[in-house]
Amino acid sequence: MSALFSFLYGVGAYVACLATLLYLIGFSGNLFVPKSVDVGFAAPWLQALGTNLLLLGLFGVQHSVMARRGFKRWWTCIVPPAVERSTFVLATCIVLALLFWFWMPITRPVVWEVDAFPAVALLWGLFGLGWVVVLISTFFINHFELFGLQQVYVRLTGRAMPQAKFKTPFLYRYVRHPLYVGLLLSLWSAPVMTAGHLLFALGTSAYILVGIWFEERDLIEQFGERYLRYRDEVGMLMPRRSRSSRRGKVTM
Repeated sequence: MSALFSFLYGVGAYVACLATLLYLIGFSGNLFVPKSVDVGFAAPWLQALGTNLLLLGLFGVQHSVMARRGFKRWWTCIVPPAVERSTFVLATCIVLALLFWFWMPITRPVVWEVDAFPAVALLWGLFGLGWVVVLISTFFINHFELFGLQQVYVRLTGRAMPQAKFKTPFLYRYVRHPLYVGLLLSLWSAPVMTAGHLLFALGTSAYILVGIWFEERDLIEQFGERYLRYRDEVGMLMPRRSRSSRRGKVTM
């Protein structure tokens, strides 16, 4: 029963994550959702700025702390290891839902506005491409482990979790963090960049850079010299690959 409950819990967290990610696409692009980065309840400029900074900070702290190896070691003394990742995923969904709900648009000033149709089409194309890169990047590492499904399935079937392996599938041969590249591409490909949208893009970009620093520190701790060589040979966010690059990217 415990294994079955863990599996159902993991599936529920995964479904919640898919719904949250779909809303995030609409939220960041002002598409098909009732409340987005530029659409919502108006508030005085300073109130909106303070609220939005707190929401971005809350997301950054939750996501960074819960993703760290030291926190995971402590956390799995409290919750079963099989649901640790699902709990992280669910907590991220809750924090993002709070951000969606309480975010206050700041529509003035407009930092830039693109009117020419070819340029608008290009920006929307880059926005969509960014999210496609995010999606395919998760499958090149291990989509189901990344979102906690593999862990609960393994527990349900009584198998052992496979050891994390160092590999560089496809995009990971050219940039170390293609998933983050996709996120950055979507964040900044906006035909209309309001002050609030700029704040969201800057805050999320800053979190990505900080998150990369923490993530790579954990990967060096886990894989040592192999990851150090990989870091030296392959660009972090911009394509760069030396001739001596060897296979090596880890599924987390």
